[in-house]
Amino acid sequence: MTDESKMPFTGHLSELRKRIVVSLIALLITFIVAFSYSENIFELLTLPLRSEVSFSLHNPYISFVPSKIKNPSLVFLAPAEAFWMHLKVSFVAGLLLSLPVILHQFWKFISPGLLPRERKYIAPFVVSATSLFLVGAAFCFLFVLPFAMGFLLTYKTASMTPMLSVGNYVDFCLKFILAFGAVFELPIIIVLLTRMGIVTPKTLAKNRKYAVLLAFVVAAILTPTPDAFNQTLMAVPILVLYEAGIIVSRFFVRKRTESAERQG
Repeated sequence: MTDESKMPFTGHLSELRKRIVVSLIALLITFIVAFSYSENIFELLTLPLRSEVSFSLHNPYISFVPSKIKNPSLVFLAPAEAFWMHLKVSFVAGLLLSLPVILHQFWKFISPGLLPRERKYIAPFVVSATSLFLVGAAFCFLFVLPFAMGFLLTYKTASMTPMLSVGNYVDFCLKFILAFGAVFELPIIIVLLTRMGIVTPKTLAKNRKYAVLLAFVVAAILTPTPDAFNQTLMAVPILVLYEAGIIVSRFFVRKRTESAERQG
């Protein structure tokens, strides 16, 4: 611990305000940049509506084919709906672009309470946390959303024609993307809890049955629709990431034990 960790409560508030201001400035800059390309971002965001994932036993093993959805065009039902759509996609794109800065500021805020040897992990933390969030967002965009759209808009809809509001569609996609990005941070959370001694890999492995229940509860909260289909699409990755977190935390615990034995 350093003297910085013993600063008064008002000092912590001042430090927190500083980190928030820096993060907001970074977000504002990236938002302005993203807003300049909002039409391109929106066009990209409609990919899950216009195509679906195709799996094959031959090369290419994974490809995108035209969607079977009838009339996949989007409409706006209020004068400002299209404008708000551009603001939303720009904000989320700006958030993704500014994520390294936000995570760096978060680490700088908590670093006074860390040991000197623990502060050197700032680069691995920022890189791994940013990468996992982006991988989760990409996984959702490239695989989950096309599959979900193809199923939800074609299942027992032979006598119906979908007419999607651009606002509802964008909200659906962005909520899914952000939720999957957040969920993919689970291994880092598990590793941090393990290194802090709050949990152990043995305890996590022993309570897998509770993890399954919790995964479906979290999926029910985070998914934008109440149906079991979309909840399952999120719950399964949560369980896979839970197991990955256990494996990685075992590695760090073993490494810490071997280091303690050498010093002893």
